Amino acid sequence: MLIVTMWILLVVAGLVLVLARAMRAAGDRSANELAATQADAVEQGAIQYVLSTVDGLKGQTPSDADTPCEAIQVGDGAFWILRATGDDERTYGYGITDEAAKVNLNTASLEMISKLPGMTAEFAASIVDWRDPDSNVTAGGAENEYYLMLPDPYECKNSPLETVEELFLIRGASKDIIVGQDANRNGVLDPGESATPLGGTFSSTGSHLYRGIINYATVYSIEPATAGGGQRINVNDPQSRSLTELLRNAVSPDRLPGVLDRVRRERPFRNVIDFYFRAGLTMAEFRQVVNQITTGPARIRPGLVNVNTAPKEVLLCLPGLEDSDASALLAQRPTADADRTSIAWVAEALPRAKAIAIGGHITAQSFQFSADIVSLAAGGRAFKRCRAMIDASSSPPKVIYRQSLTHLGWPLSPDIITQLRSGTPLERLTRTVGQKVGG
Repeated sequence: MLIVTMWILLVVAGLVLVLARAMRAAGDRSANELAATQADAVEQGAIQYVLSTVDGLKGQTPSDADTPCEAIQVGDGAFWILRATGDDERTYGYGITDEAAKVNLNTASLEMISKLPGMTAEFAASIVDWRDPDSNVTAGGAENEYYLMLPDPYECKNSPLETVEELFLIRGASKDIIVGQDANRNGVLDPGESATPLGGTFSSTGSHLYRGIINYATVYSIEPATAGGGQRINVNDPQSRSLTELLRNAVSPDRLPGVLDRVRRERPFRNVIDFYFRAGLTMAEFRQVVNQITTGPARIRPGLVNVNTAPKEVLLCLPGLEDSDASALLAQRPTADADRTSIAWVAEALPRAKAIAIGGHITAQSFQFSADIVSLAAGGRAFKRCRAMIDASSSPPKVIYRQSLTHLGWPLSPDIITQLRSGTPLERLTRTVGQKVGG
């Protein structure tokens, strides 16, 4: 009897241990699912935060000072919006990214694409062949003859790219060119990522983290050719009476006849900066009209580079610009609290020929923005990361593309997760590194 009782107790104890282990696993699974749900909710809150930030800007970029993007608390979770910080490979950057500050792969010329950092001649030519509607092979490029001979064949698209990641399908593409050494795309040199002197401006450590063309290329930038809600005036249209009225309000009566005569004789104009020089306007006059004129009938203007926000790497892609020209633009660029609503200042920052050469490729407005959002659940148990593309050309703004980046791993300092899992309250953590939004 005693032996049987002991065996029964042993079996019961084993069952209890197995049941307890199963209950613990179920509890952990439930906690993980709850944390993942919390991270999803925080992510949705972050997207709404970005949407509300860019709404009503009317082509201007959001102010970093008025738009905190580091450790923003939402309920029991928090989010960060990552952005590369120029040449500093040791500091995390935060903010909403202006897509017009990049080179549009769907509209840029072969020359402009070829100037992107790390770009090869073969890859640039293949990008042009991939996007153009014909089957003519650009020197060094590729059409169907190449793609159909691959082990897993597919056809050349012959239409615009829909995402920057589509570059991986194009001949000459490589991870080194597209994402560079920044494997997790957080803009910081992490363990396992190498920094080598690949050109450009070097950091204080003597090395330069090459972040790939994905930080300098886009396929989304497009702006409406409107002014104050109405269509811009085409200065190349000889039948337009609106131009005369516009100039009458901007030019003094004694100068107006001469300006109108030059406008009639000098048509057609390449772009608005060309119009400024050849019409004989003063800078003060040009500033009054520049945002109300255009040189074509198009109602949308795709692929223009925002000269007020583009980094040096993108400015160097503009036609005819050299390093000294890009440096001059950066040095004379209006500050955030100055008038940044037009490109008029470029006509004074560069020699006439170079200003005219880039005049048809630049803008001072932005309507598409991206946000690299990292959302974290309470206790650091789960996180999500996504890249959301926002179109703010109409109100309310809308999300036009969302890409999950969670598979790239936790992109911020491991100390954040460590402190949260060790019991540090999120409120105490974010109080020192961020600000609180909502409840």
